[in-house]
Amino acid sequence: MSHDAAPNLDFAGTTPYEDYVQADVLTHLQHPRSEDPGEMVFLVTTQVMELWFTVIVHEWETATRALREDRLPVAMDALKRSARELDALNASWRPIAQLTPSQFNAYRSALGEGSGFQSAMYRRMEFLLGEKSSSMLVPHRGAPRVHAELEKALHEPSLYDETLRLLARRGLPVPQAVLTRDVSQKYEPSAEVEAVWARLYEGDQQSDLVRLGEALTDVGELVWRWRNDHLVATRRAMGSKTGTGGSAGVAWLEKRARKNVFPELWTARSHV
Repeated sequence: MSHDAAPNLDFAGTTPYEDYVQADVLTHLQHPRSEDPGEMVFLVTTQVMELWFTVIVHEWETATRALREDRLPVAMDALKRSARELDALNASWRPIAQLTPSQFNAYRSALGEGSGFQSAMYRRMEFLLGEKSSSMLVPHRGAPRVHAELEKALHEPSLYDETLRLLARRGLPVPQAVLTRDVSQKYEPSAEVEAVWARLYEGDQQSDLVRLGEALTDVGELVWRWRNDHLVATRRAMGSKTGTGGSAGVAWLEKRARKNVFPELWTARSHV
């Protein structure tokens, strides 16, 4: 084919690109509720975040299943992809991170009772990280399919649960109480698990389990950055006022930002 050959432009119906990407659907899902021109970027950015949540949930579910099946390379690939996706997700704050209070107030009332903590896909992300809470299902009672998906996710082992079960199958002394815990509850740190990670990190730095630990640490760091970027963006836009949807706003985000997921991976470093 010559370099100057034109692409095929004549299709009987919609283009194959449109059939695959559904761009026409995506680009007509924006319905601003105010006259403020800045609302569009807030709305689109939030929708983009939801798409990244969806991809990351897919990756972490893939990794969780692969760990359960002792397919560590598959899990590692999914975790590494999710780290790049988390980078992109975190960059989503940039278009709205420098809103002044007046700019945000121009369309804030259009959100009504809407708030990011009501995002079902973000809740699935949190559940996969071990941040379980049955009360977070309450906002979704009016949407049976979404509620059922969240309830299923609540009672499934998290990414970290499956990691610790893998360590136990490899002969490491993960406590039985951790392995048989009620996975619908929030994960609580264990001194014995901390000792397991410290022991691993004192050993062969090229072992597949150390590499798994580092991949999870990458994820944990990027989740921490997400929470902090959210906190900063909110603080700039609205100070310490009550958040949308009646949430505690900055105070609630500050509490979240102080916590690390996969806690023993962080605390074990003090003992290596």
